[in-house]
Amino acid sequence: MKKVLFLTGDFTEDYETMVPFQMLEMVGYEVHAVCPGKKKGDTVKTAIHDFEGDQTYSEKPGHHFTLNYSFDDVRVSDYAGLIIAGGRAPEYLRLNEKVIDMVKYFFTKNLPVAAICHGIQILTAAGVVRGRKLTAYPAVGPEVTLAGGEFQSIPVNGAFVDGNLVTSPAWPAHPSFIREFLKVMGAKIEI
Repeated sequence: MKKVLFLTGDFTEDYETMVPFQMLEMVGYEVHAVCPGKKKGDTVKTAIHDFEGDQTYSEKPGHHFTLNYSFDDVRVSDYAGLIIAGGRAPEYLRLNEKVIDMVKYFFTKNLPVAAICHGIQILTAAGVVRGRKLTAYPAVGPEVTLAGGEFQSIPVNGAFVDGNLVTSPAWPAHPSFIREFLKVMGAKIEI
């Protein structure tokens, strides 16, 4: 069974943590959800971001998501792919050197990486987007450009693939986001 590393943290976007985690487990991956400074059984608080016609998303309290693996026990060589959730967590997770080193490992090995919404902030901080085409929540677009990436403006329900990298603007993209990640992971689902 292939393992997927799933980076999340306090005030991650609720759907961007819960849904991909459950979808990947549903199709048979062993998914290790981790957060720096936390261990298996600890929880992260999530926030629900919604699009209600305002100039940006609204934010409401979400759920408590239980981590199923300890951050300090992660050996990146055990994983076939990486997923990074969005929300507010990436803005502080990108300050953690071990998180940055983990992300760099997946890119150095050309392993599948998926990031959604503000999760792309971790990619820009890791210096792995230079010369790459990717998308993110539109407010993160300038960071992509400053980091040397080519920001792709796509519909909120779309996914963009550049080699081993799958990115999406926000949670409405989950069907395409996870479908494209599964393809990059080499999964074959027959219906």
